[in-house]
Amino acid sequence: MLGAGIMGSCTALMLAEAGFEAVLFDAAPAPLCGASRWNEGRVHLGFVYAADPSLSSARAMIPGGLAFVPLLERLIGRSLAGAGGPEEDVFLVHRRSVVGPEAIGAYYQAVVGLLHEAGLASAFARPLSAGELAAMTCSKEVAAGFAVSERSVDTRWVADRLTEALAAAPRLSLRTGVRILAAAPEESEDGPWRIATDPPEAGGRFDAVVNALWHGRPAVDATAGLPDAAPFTQRYRVALFVRTAPSVSARGAVIAVGPFDDVKDYGGGRFYLSWYPSGLLVETFSDRVADPPLPDPASVIAGTRAGLAPLLPAVAAILDRAEEVSVGGGWVFALGRGSLADPASALHRRDGFGLRRRGRYISVDTGKYSTAPWLAGRIARLLAEGA
Repeated sequence: MLGAGIMGSCTALMLAEAGFEAVLFDAAPAPLCGASRWNEGRVHLGFVYAADPSLSSARAMIPGGLAFVPLLERLIGRSLAGAGGPEEDVFLVHRRSVVGPEAIGAYYQAVVGLLHEAGLASAFARPLSAGELAAMTCSKEVAAGFAVSERSVDTRWVADRLTEALAAAPRLSLRTGVRILAAAPEESEDGPWRIATDPPEAGGRFDAVVNALWHGRPAVDATAGLPDAAPFTQRYRVALFVRTAPSVSARGAVIAVGPFDDVKDYGGGRFYLSWYPSGLLVETFSDRVADPPLPDPASVIAGTRAGLAPLLPAVAAILDRAEEVSVGGGWVFALGRGSLADPASALHRRDGFGLRRRGRYISVDTGKYSTAPWLAGRIARLLAEGA
């Protein structure tokens, strides 16, 4: 397994569970240090992709979103009840949204229909009343609001539980602090495959390879003989995780649709705050750009406050009463290019993710955080069946 984010970690655990000897590589000193630890943890059911009226992105997200909780609970051996917030999310439509309130409302109802067809009878999306909206925001920049049946999980909590599961799993070994240089078949594409690494002694010969890197994956795919992937964008983003007294609370809210971001309340005084313009450090079309230096935390905190607090007054209360604020992030991979401020940008879609392969070399584009366990199950089945 190449890459010890949520995708690689879940796949390695499933392969070990199936009886394989799994080796998990990562350039970081420990697993789950990057974007898998530092993101909002939305369990995607399709609502965020209102700029894709074809519903293609929603259809692609729903199977992974519905499978996320049971699969992850099985892998970590415990309930996710302690990781989630007390309420479903609210989507607040910004006046500069690339999709207007009426179109968003129609899109949400279409997504609810897809979820009902998929067996989630409790799925809903309803407009917020004037009173509900006023309780969250008094900003004229917010044009409308919708409550939807979508929740989020604390990704730092999940990362810690997955790290524990990796350490306890039989037939699974970690090789951290190792950079992957290349993968090539020794005899045929059906294996064995040789992995070249830095340092060299960490690599070796393997029956199969799964490339789950979120940074540098296309370059390794090229060494393995896979054709070039479609145009992609790599972004390095940071956000805030905040701990306050347990008495502080705020409704989880997504500012839609464009280069805005969101607030998550995981309960017990745990919050995630992100404002896209202040958290985006690098945007590139290359997969070999070095990690940027992390900015001064005070500047990220100030930028996040400046972006979010005028829209959501609860943000100022969260930061004013913070007992701890952590700033961190990682690389995010997405097919497509363009600006989130452009309604035609391909970054508003997420329907092209999944698996590409050459024999027993599999390259996986995770798509989103919540689709990882579901894709890991597909990979484990493919390798177990010798397909």
